[in-house]
Amino acid sequence: MKIPVFVIHGFLEGGKTRFALETLADEYFSGGERNLVLACEEGIEEYDEEILKQANATLVMLEDKSEFNEMFLAECQKKYKPTQIVLEYNCMWGMDFLRDMYMPKGWFVAQVITVVDASTFDVYLKNMKSLFMEMAKDSDLIIFNRSSDDIPAATYKRNMRAVNPKAQVVFEKEDGAMLEFEEELPFDLEADVIEIADADYGIWYIDAMDHPEKYDGKLLQFTAMVYNGKHLPEGYFVPGRMAMTCCADDTAFIGFLCSSAYIDRLKQRQWITVTAKAQVEKRPEYNGEEGIVLHSTNIKKAVKPEEELVYF
Repeated sequence: MKIPVFVIHGFLEGGKTRFALETLADEYFSGGERNLVLACEEGIEEYDEEILKQANATLVMLEDKSEFNEMFLAECQKKYKPTQIVLEYNCMWGMDFLRDMYMPKGWFVAQVITVVDASTFDVYLKNMKSLFMEMAKDSDLIIFNRSSDDIPAATYKRNMRAVNPKAQVVFEKEDGAMLEFEEELPFDLEADVIEIADADYGIWYIDAMDHPEKYDGKLLQFTAMVYNGKHLPEGYFVPGRMAMTCCADDTAFIGFLCSSAYIDRLKQRQWITVTAKAQVEKRPEYNGEEGIVLHSTNIKKAVKPEEELVYF
């Protein structure tokens, strides 16, 4: 029997318990299930006994990291015979501790949700950036709750998408309504040639990942570094930039597949200015999904930018 485990994590007082209760109160989620809630830390908000009862959910509280082990999970399986698990995880115990945890037969992680208090996000990011980025890397869904109109939602979203391109990022107001915001772009999408400035490369990359259709058929120009790996298809390379996803020691190369008739003339890590037409294509390199593929019309040598790293 397959038993899904829904992991909810985030910093203390971030709204994890509230989100777990809202999820359990949803008949679509909890109906017909024997739900087991494993809470690894106790915040201000407590689990509502009436909601737990209606959701046919048993709550088990853990007070110490030493309690959370293979034997404990096996005992939970034997005692409660759950068909569904909600795990409110204490991120201070470490993400590797959770990743390496052996789960009982049939248990599998179905979804990982990171819950963030948008009003205190900057404070945590300054002091615990590495830990938060570790959480975000594993997440399927990142929820910024308690969002207000004055938070830099577009910047937050770009940072999350850079760390984890597959994660869905949503913003909720205090009343539960979705925060609507416009993501202004610092370049002209209607220009004959869309010129991407060095400082704007990260913004363009994330937008092109999220909305590739906006660039289909458009002519683009930007400065990038050459990546010409052996695993790439013949006639293709990747012009891209190194992006800071957490700290100076945690960077990633970001870019899109690009065709060129002069691939043999390009040297690894060479700086170039690329002019290329973008097309939306399904490619095996993109796991069979649609994405931007560039077809170069002009490539020329370029000077390395003053700031090599891309920020979001």
